[in-house]
Amino acid sequence: MTPTPRTTRAYFAAFYALMTTYRAEIFLWALATSLPLIMMGIWVQAGESGAFSGFTSVDAARYFIAVFVVRQLSICWVIYEFEWDVVSGRLSSMLLHPVHPVWRYILMHAGEQGTRLPFSILFIGLSLFIFPEALWGNAGQPGAWLPQWWRVLLALACAYCAFLLRFFIQYTLATMAFWIERVSSLEGLNYLPYLFLSGLIVPIQTLPAGLQEAMLWTPYPYMLWFPAMLIAAPPEALPPAMIVRGLVTIACWLGVFIVISRVLWQRGLKHYSAMGA
Repeated sequence: MTPTPRTTRAYFAAFYALMTTYRAEIFLWALATSLPLIMMGIWVQAGESGAFSGFTSVDAARYFIAVFVVRQLSICWVIYEFEWDVVSGRLSSMLLHPVHPVWRYILMHAGEQGTRLPFSILFIGLSLFIFPEALWGNAGQPGAWLPQWWRVLLALACAYCAFLLRFFIQYTLATMAFWIERVSSLEGLNYLPYLFLSGLIVPIQTLPAGLQEAMLWTPYPYMLWFPAMLIAAPPEALPPAMIVRGLVTIACWLGVFIVISRVLWQRGLKHYSAMGA
């Protein structure tokens, strides 16, 4: 059952209050997800060296700050929560609720995102303080960082679509907990391609064209690179045709994993019930 707006607000308020209780730990989580800002320092140096034609230090700073923003909106850990609920038996009581457990997990993530927001703003402000050229440009690339308003709104929408895509990929793996005890180990297999194909470490636009094309058929670039490019890149770097392709690809991959996760949920639930849960 889909929750009503009133139920959604109640769930969000409850999970936000819960996450606020662990705000010190969430600060550490936000700090642990600052890899894009570390990579920014590396790629700024690479941009200053001129090793990558058309990718300057200002481009690098703007790109990785945008990646950090998108990553804060798309972090997902449902596989660990779901595994614990199945192993501990807590899922049994959730199945008695009128709202499907998947909504509980989504709203739990939303509450955690709200708690992490002040820390994310702090880290973004610190990054702009350390490298103000990202905001104002430099002698080699003058001009303030002012992305078009519609691209910012589209980037935010794509960032939440990226969260849903990453969520349902993890949720699909998480449903294997009905048959495997330590299903969280499967996340390592998913995280490796995410690390290298999402643009988290290497901006995809700096790679050879053939490799870029191959990567863009996978779901991973649309979890970070695509929304970040909407914010950080000039319009000519991401033309309308590429934007349309990105939106269609996100929708297709999201549909695929929603269907797979639903099938695995229904079959796994029968197995779970047969075990006496």
